[in-house]
Amino acid sequence: MDKKNPITENPSSMTKSYMSSYVIMALSGLTGGISLFLFVVFLYVGLPSLIDFGLDAHTSLYINTLLCFLFFLQHSLMIRKGFRKWSSGPIPQNYHGVFFSIFSGFFLLIFMSFWQKSTSIQVEFAGMLYWFIRSLFFIAILGLFFTIRSLRRFDLLGIRDIISFLRDKNAKGVFFTVRGPYRWVRHPIYFFCLLMIWAQVSVTTDRLLFNGLWTVWIITGTFLEERDLVASFGDVYRNYQRKVPMLIPYKWLPWKQN
Repeated sequence: MDKKNPITENPSSMTKSYMSSYVIMALSGLTGGISLFLFVVFLYVGLPSLIDFGLDAHTSLYINTLLCFLFFLQHSLMIRKGFRKWSSGPIPQNYHGVFFSIFSGFFLLIFMSFWQKSTSIQVEFAGMLYWFIRSLFFIAILGLFFTIRSLRRFDLLGIRDIISFLRDKNAKGVFFTVRGPYRWVRHPIYFFCLLMIWAQVSVTTDRLLFNGLWTVWIITGTFLEERDLVASFGDVYRNYQRKVPMLIPYKWLPWKQN
């Protein structure tokens, strides 16, 4: 039996449901979209210090570590299949992506607002090396753009699923395919994110802490995602693992699409 859309089944609640859905999508654009944009800006110019607690250097680093783990916990918990299954009662399946975007954006804004900046410079580049590192940052942004474009149905803010739901369209099934940068590396989004994180011309103590913690978290998340992908696609993904590197694209076109 086909599942029915409760909006079309109950016309009296249609207007209210549409309004609440568009409010949720707008909130996702504000919190998720704006926070991501600011995060990219701050990666380029350096992490902000909007709220300075006036603490000593060691205590500030403890606060920054706590902020990192707070964001890691929220992001890693909500992206797991177990949490999605547990929350499927109060949150409809089509709305999981948008709520993930809203909460991730909210925690990312908290992270950036309370980050305690250090004035201690560990490494600072100049001359040709300065411009080389700056160019790597913009290469990473272009790489992210082409990676997301190759995914075609990539729904960063969770909006597309809600629109499909409101239009009473069934979600397309998940299938395995390899396009664009995925021919060179299995996780190009993580690779380009790491490149953006480390493409910094002035590395302070707090930035070095940020780089280290976020690198460990991204690599750990990559292994966890690999486990989920093997569970979903089986031998097809294992064959992909054998041919294509996980994070560092060190082979020349290792994957040739049949």
